[in-house]
Amino acid sequence: MKRIIIYLIILLTQTSNINADNADKIKRITVGNKNAKITIIVYESLTCSHCADFHINVFPELKRDYIDTGIAKIEFRHFPLDVAAFNASKISQCKNDGDSGILNQLFLNQQKWVKGKSIEEINENLKRFLSSEGFDVNFNQCTTDKKIEDFILNDRIEGVKKFKVNATPTIIINDKKFDKSLNYKNLKKTLEKLI
Repeated sequence: MKRIIIYLIILLTQTSNINADNADKIKRITVGNKNAKITIIVYESLTCSHCADFHINVFPELKRDYIDTGIAKIEFRHFPLDVAAFNASKISQCKNDGDSGILNQLFLNQQKWVKGKSIEEINENLKRFLSSEGFDVNFNQCTTDKKIEDFILNDRIEGVKKFKVNATPTIIINDKKFDKSLNYKNLKKTLEKLI
């Protein structure tokens, strides 16, 4: 049911004219040197366990070896697979500052908030989690902001149209889809060829 709702939202959005000017005011969540030679784009859903695994087991090494050294930058793009992920994506973008703090904490602590029998229960768990972590966000304002909603849905639409994204996480390196098994060793091999 959740997937049906999100697909209906996306279908309706595809047929409407999204105001690009509003979306431009929201900063993309990016980590690293904006002028880096290598750009890594990661399409993710905040309720995806494989995406959380990427943040826990791959991203720290990738950050240490390639992002913190200025060789690469990483852009996190939204590809929500359900309504809970859609709401969490809105929260992660809400301050429009491009900071990855909330996004990382949502992935690193996914099991603390992705639980419940209804979207209302999941939202309550998400609110409690954000409060316990000291994040100052207005949940209702963030989850009903049309500009943020359009920004997130545009990420998803672009992922499908430009890169044929159909699962999460999907990695794009310098505009080419990474099609190997997603682990640090395979990413490192690919990145080393681009240096």
